[in-house]
Amino acid sequence: MSTKDWIEKDFYKVLGVSKDAKPEEIKKAYRKLARDNHPDQNPGNPAAEQRFKDVSEANDVLSHTEKRKEYDEARRLFGGGGFRFPGSGGGGASRGQSGPSMEDLFRNAGGAGGDAGLGDLFGGLFGQNGQTRTTRSTTRGPRRGSDVEGEVTVDFTDSINGVTVPMQMVSDAACDACHGTGAKAGTVPKVCTTCEGSGMQTSAAGGVFAVTEPCRDCRGRGMVVDDPCPICHGSGRARSTRTMQVRIPAGVTDGQRIRLKGKGGAGENGGAAGDLYVVVHVSPHAIFGRKADNLTLTAPVTFNEAALGAEIEVPTLDGGPVKLRVPQGTPNGRTFRVRGKGVTKRDAGKGDLLVTVEVVVPQSLTDQAREALTSYGEAVGGSNPRARLFTRTA
Repeated sequence: MSTKDWIEKDFYKVLGVSKDAKPEEIKKAYRKLARDNHPDQNPGNPAAEQRFKDVSEANDVLSHTEKRKEYDEARRLFGGGGFRFPGSGGGGASRGQSGPSMEDLFRNAGGAGGDAGLGDLFGGLFGQNGQTRTTRSTTRGPRRGSDVEGEVTVDFTDSINGVTVPMQMVSDAACDACHGTGAKAGTVPKVCTTCEGSGMQTSAAGGVFAVTEPCRDCRGRGMVVDDPCPICHGSGRARSTRTMQVRIPAGVTDGQRIRLKGKGGAGENGGAAGDLYVVVHVSPHAIFGRKADNLTLTAPVTFNEAALGAEIEVPTLDGGPVKLRVPQGTPNGRTFRVRGKGVTKRDAGKGDLLVTVEVVVPQSLTDQAREALTSYGEAVGGSNPRARLFTRTA
């Protein structure tokens, strides 16, 4: 059946259903007509045999949601309404009276006859007999390598300053036994006849919209292996283990995912390599913590230092201590900022070191210390620091 016949044939009329018939109505009508016109029920009746073929063809299109949608759209655009193909009827003037026909207009578009021209014009949209048409290419394109993901654990200090660590990678690579062909030693793969080596096929299932997808026969490789390699089972790929040096940038955080472009699996046919994604785990530090781009530290101070004031030394992550002035009357939990002793930022600057003081209360006292504290209590008076907790506000 030509493209013109496929567009103009009224499958709804063949099954005796309306254009908005539901799937169950179409199914019911087809079963009845197929049963009544089946060749086994009508031996020697060519008319019944033809009707059986017609209802089967109509059911094949209308029972399939996508095919039906494309069929309706094709008839709306090319088979009905504004213009029709010659011989489509419609109660108008005959061909001899209506001027140039569609076939006359397209006769020279690509063939000697009207059907040839129409076939070239609409062949990309509608397959013969409503079947899928495949567009083939002789060029087998490159394939990008697969992305690889790994994990690495670094020290807290290394996460702040940056470090290069060895990392063992497992990824897909060309099989050593067949050198990536997928064929057993002594044999060679054949070009896929379906996609002609392109690895892709474009189909339009009797409708307007074309879909490009990997070839089903060669699974996108463009080659078919008759005698597969026993190592990779015809895939041409094998697991590859290699160790590479990975640079962890300064300031990385725990759980951060780093992308290293082009460090993943190797590509095929000149394709680019995939990417390597590294998830970084940071081991906690014994005394330092982290808050955004700042480092945190808790520094113990004595009661005397907090009450009278003092100058104390605190460590920094790079090893050199810095002096910190604790003012007189510093309360427990107060935080001081040491500029530029924190995490390296992306703009090459550095965060700060946040030092929180913690007043240490002695667990045991000597007699002399107890007497001194008693004298201190008497000297400052007997004011109750919790009195305000019991004061009622208006």
